[in-house]
Amino acid sequence: MSDLHRLLHRGVAEIIVEEELDRLLEDGEPLRLKQGFDPSRSDIHLGHVVGLRKLRQFQEMGHKVILIVGDWTAQIGDPSGQSNTRTMLSHQEVLENADTYMKQFFKVVDKERTEVRWQSEWFQEFKLEDVVALTRRFTVAQLTAREDFARRLETGRPVAVTELLYPLLQAYDSVMIQADVEFGGTDQKFNCLVGRELQRMMGQRPQQVFLMPILPGTDGKQKMSKSLDNYIGVDEPPTDMFGKVMSIPDDLILPYFELLTDVSDKELKEKAEAMASGGVNPMEFKMRLGEELVIQFYTPAAARGARDDFTHVFQRRNVPEGVPKVEVRLKYAIPGMKAEAVVTASGKRYQVDMEEGNRGYTADVSDVLDATGIVQSKSEAKRLLSQGAVEVDGQKVTDRGMAFRDGSVIKVGKQRFVKLVQRQEG
Repeated sequence: MSDLHRLLHRGVAEIIVEEELDRLLEDGEPLRLKQGFDPSRSDIHLGHVVGLRKLRQFQEMGHKVILIVGDWTAQIGDPSGQSNTRTMLSHQEVLENADTYMKQFFKVVDKERTEVRWQSEWFQEFKLEDVVALTRRFTVAQLTAREDFARRLETGRPVAVTELLYPLLQAYDSVMIQADVEFGGTDQKFNCLVGRELQRMMGQRPQQVFLMPILPGTDGKQKMSKSLDNYIGVDEPPTDMFGKVMSIPDDLILPYFELLTDVSDKELKEKAEAMASGGVNPMEFKMRLGEELVIQFYTPAAARGARDDFTHVFQRRNVPEGVPKVEVRLKYAIPGMKAEAVVTASGKRYQVDMEEGNRGYTADVSDVLDATGIVQSKSEAKRLLSQGAVEVDGQKVTDRGMAFRDGSVIKVGKQRFVKLVQRQEG
């Protein structure tokens, strides 16, 4: 398979119009590749990386990425896939998110071959007559044909006028930078096509639309999203990144290899055949996948360390080195009587029943989890307990009451640990 064919077909959902893009690429002139982002959140996850890797491949062929920072549209919020009107962000929130986002963006895309443009360059001077002139180019029927708008209108849920403006503003970006190709996920198809149409109306060559598949999250059910807590962030520590890869369902192994790595098509086919025949333990492929991803964002040494840590902790069920310690002061801890424990770092308290000897005690596990900070709230602690996701000293917690000792290790989920260090007072 030629490099060009692989570029246009591996891990690509749709190209509009592929024949036109082929001709542009054959002409050999550097193309202007538009990638817009709304800094409504600060971090990038592997779902974003699918498209960023494709941009990097185009850059390596001599083309240029134009990164549009949506400092105006982020304040509206792209409603793609949303059932309700989004909360608007302040401009300061947008700027703070953009700073973090761009640092992570350039972990994948070549900074030297990227031109960064802010929407405020052209929208800052936009006047009311400019807005009116832009809106006159499209009908309400055209805009409400968008799937998420249509769905909300059918069910009586509101669609704000600002949301109708969103695809028009994104389209205007394409006009201002004279984009040759716009990249996005399949959920961006409508917006990208509006850009193509607006360019044609304004006498420009219409942009090609390059759509990437939506990456499923670690749950294997919904798209990767921070709000759904099923994401793998590009800025996560190597051990966390590797550990999350190990948690994905087996049926995501091959799609992740295809969309997120440079593993050859031949090797992909061999892996698919091995998986189908049952002749391999899927964990072997997950290990390889985890290493490949950590190497992309860190180093081979970091990937080896993450794999060794996973093997040590999870496969052999050992406690990792360097587990965070939480000091617990036992106040008036008289054996056989009620007492109180105070977590030094948080100042939170919980009631305990002291045991005879060995400074042990029994306490409500949800209270202990909340006080130590290993969970964000007591409600999260209760949810995790009901899911069987909590262990104390290697024993799965099945009841709210649990015995604790000096040095007890609490494990929550697959990657969170904390060790209790007791100090007695009174």
